[in-house]
Amino acid sequence: MQTLDYPFDRRVQQFNQLQNQLRKYWQGKDILDQDGYDILVLPSFSIDQRVGQKVAGFLHYEERLLFSLIRLRNPKTRLIYVTGQPLSPIIVEYYLQLLPGIPFSHARDRLLLLTTYDNSFKPLTQKILERPRLVERIRRALRPDKSYMVCFNATYLEQELSLRLGVPLFASRPQLNYWGSKSGSREIFADCSIPHPDGSNLVKTIDDLVLKTNNLWERKPYLKRIVIKLNEGFSGEGNAVFNLSLIEKFSPQKVGKTERIKAIEHNLKNLSFQAKDETWSNFSSRIPELGAIVEAFIEGDEKRSPSVQGYISPTGEVSIVSTHDQILGGPDGQIYLGCRFPADQDYRLKLQELGLKIGKALAKRGAMERYGVDFLTVRQPPEQGGGWDIQAIEINLRKGGTTHPFMTLKLLTNGNYDETTGLFYTQQGQEKYYIASDNLQKEQYHGLLPDDFMDIVAKHRLHFDSSTKTGTVFHLMGALSEFGKLGLTCISNSLEEAEAIYQRVETVLDSETEPINYNSSESILPNLPIIWTM
Repeated sequence: MQTLDYPFDRRVQQFNQLQNQLRKYWQGKDILDQDGYDILVLPSFSIDQRVGQKVAGFLHYEERLLFSLIRLRNPKTRLIYVTGQPLSPIIVEYYLQLLPGIPFSHARDRLLLLTTYDNSFKPLTQKILERPRLVERIRRALRPDKSYMVCFNATYLEQELSLRLGVPLFASRPQLNYWGSKSGSREIFADCSIPHPDGSNLVKTIDDLVLKTNNLWERKPYLKRIVIKLNEGFSGEGNAVFNLSLIEKFSPQKVGKTERIKAIEHNLKNLSFQAKDETWSNFSSRIPELGAIVEAFIEGDEKRSPSVQGYISPTGEVSIVSTHDQILGGPDGQIYLGCRFPADQDYRLKLQELGLKIGKALAKRGAMERYGVDFLTVRQPPEQGGGWDIQAIEINLRKGGTTHPFMTLKLLTNGNYDETTGLFYTQQGQEKYYIASDNLQKEQYHGLLPDDFMDIVAKHRLHFDSSTKTGTVFHLMGALSEFGKLGLTCISNSLEEAEAIYQRVETVLDSETEPINYNSSESILPNLPIIWTM
């Protein structure tokens, strides 16, 4: 990669000056809905390669921001979408056909698709920066003073590309990323008096990790489990759970501190890692680099994981845009699989209240654009009123797994989120709900090409119906062939209907991908012409 040719602090100053252009663009409404701008979309996470490799089909997560193509509904908007590997033409066509009232050819003429032809796990922005001719081509395509960049998460790579292109980045400055880390989140929660689990500040050594684990257990001797989290993670992949029953005989009520610390240190290798194939050797090697925290594991017979998504404008106004009940999996329920919109009515307005408070704290620190806050809610026993205890878990100072389904709904319906009810309404006043997932994955889906999948969608009419504003919008279609993995957002007029749509899609895919019986005497390729090659 090209080296910086002048001091870093000067570069930061110049980047901040570019960011000030966004205030000029701002006209009292969502900048992403304004017409007449060139939008450069960088759809990949700038995260550590070792984290990305643990997520099946991670390179295809570039497709999660393809909802951005729906912004071409504005007839003067132009969009540049850059990927590490080429997108299948049929996937692009699929999204452009979703545009309401805009001819396909008109939208396609305002879309520039570029690729680095690089399938490595490097961050996409790094791949772009390593190709000066590609940078120059993008720079020439963007109109000065009428362009901006959007991304999943902003790092110094995105800052550098912003400077080389001379266009602002609609995201929080990289210097603020600490507030979206595990330790930074805990500081914000404490400053805002937001309920959150007992735990530690940031540690960078195994010795300190052991000590903080012991201190937490001494403060909360009734704990059954403790979570150890790398300070930077993705979808729970950087989390591990310490089952204290393994060393119950060393509890604070039974032995002294010295014996307990030795027991903790000896049993760290037995952590329950949430990422597949993770090991203590690899996990522990990340601690000096990324840092880690320890946190009380919240137990409960009826436990849910809702989240709130907020928005900070370039001029500092904060609003809530959605709440969700997240769908989690993994060994201890730490891995993000999908979500339901909206969150349960019993607590969604409370989530909004807490999320708004956190958003204002982030805005004071200079944050901008999307942020999300994950919570855990536990049903209290009847003698305590039967309500929900709400604990904040972490802040995501970036787009997240709930961003693309909500934006898909918003852009397709042109409706609005009502903060007084926590519901979404179309322009006709119809309530809308959805269930979304990045993880509809089965072995039998392997080998489905995008064209094969589109044949199934068309045959069974699984697509989104623009007249009723119901149906399914698919993403991650490029991950089907190699990983058997698909993403989808099922939209309807109730959560029950959305669930039914999801189940029908899964049933159809299961039926269409049933294993072929090759022992059958009947040809599996009837009526196909034989083509001879010489």
